[in-house]
Amino acid sequence: MRNPGEELEDAAAQYASEAIKLDSQGNYAGAVVKYQNAVEALLKLIRLYPDNPVNKLYYEKAMAYQERIKALQRLRGVYSPSDGDRPPQQDEDGNIRVAPMVETVKATFEELLVTEKPNVSTKDVVGLDDAKLALRQAIVYPYQRPDLFPLGWPRGILLFGPPGCGKTMLAAAVASEIDGYFLSVDAASIMSKWLGDAEKNVAKLFAYARGLAESKPVVIFIDEVDSLLTVHRQEVGGETRVRNQFLKEMDGLSDKGKNLQLYVLAATNKPWTLDEPFLRRYQKRIYVQPPDKDTRKLLFEKYTEPLILDSDIDMEELAKLTEGYSASDIRDICQDAQLRVVTELFESGKANDPESKPRPIKMKDFKEIVKQRRPSLIAERVKLYEKWNEMYSAV
Repeated sequence: MRNPGEELEDAAAQYASEAIKLDSQGNYAGAVVKYQNAVEALLKLIRLYPDNPVNKLYYEKAMAYQERIKALQRLRGVYSPSDGDRPPQQDEDGNIRVAPMVETVKATFEELLVTEKPNVSTKDVVGLDDAKLALRQAIVYPYQRPDLFPLGWPRGILLFGPPGCGKTMLAAAVASEIDGYFLSVDAASIMSKWLGDAEKNVAKLFAYARGLAESKPVVIFIDEVDSLLTVHRQEVGGETRVRNQFLKEMDGLSDKGKNLQLYVLAATNKPWTLDEPFLRRYQKRIYVQPPDKDTRKLLFEKYTEPLILDSDIDMEELAKLTEGYSASDIRDICQDAQLRVVTELFESGKANDPESKPRPIKMKDFKEIVKQRRPSLIAERVKLYEKWNEMYSAV
């Protein structure tokens, strides 16, 4: 039996679809009514399900429809703009111009993807040797010698761990190693670009990737996959359909007589929110952990390489001082050190001389910055990752 939330979501989608159709046909009076109905349905959804993770998306849609209502009311002489509003644009004959809502609401499928050729390799990823080996085993080796894998190879790979520790970089690097397409997908966009069409977006994504994989390896990278697939106590129907469609597409990646080089890498900072049906489809579950002391030392060496350093810099000590810091935290520390000496140069008035250079960065600078910049990682949260890794890791 359908719940009220699911019915409201479908009603909002139907009202919005009818409004856009009437809008494009020039029936602005009818469009205004349908847009208002859609707004009311969306706001009621938010009130009924205050903990729904897609409420922000519903609110943004409602605001977009309200703005369209105002534009159409101006056109019909119903809406009186406030002092802060800009006057409506007019054409050569003095008629008010209204951009069709179809253009602002109906996003193209390509907007959901970032298709790029990664310019990073696994050699550029500092540390994370276990994770890199697991990805080579699952992706690079089957790409190089598929004949050695009569039982097939993993197609679903989950990268989990704290933010800022290299999950996205790892995914891009492995795509580069196999000279493949890298389709970076915004999970929130899949849910929001077309109200009610999220499951179609998922189907289009996989169909598009399969077509590309006929000629070249493809890595689909879905960041923050938990926003797409988390099971919630309060669901309004759309999330369930999207999750089921995703699981169906993952099932379809089993060879069925074809050795398509198509991989789905998903990243999450909240692995404990994913359900077991999803985890079963991800044969590899790899913990991308915070950098240890040796890795932190290598990170400092990497990020300070282009900087001018004083001879008193002790990389070993910097690594000890930054226990609990993420890779991105360490990059930020190095960037702050750069900013500190460059600021001094500007404040002294010497920066106008193109030959001038900032002073060398001293150990004292780094120590002061570390005192002022606390780690972004929370120790208790890291323990949760470690516990989840013990229970579900599969490398």
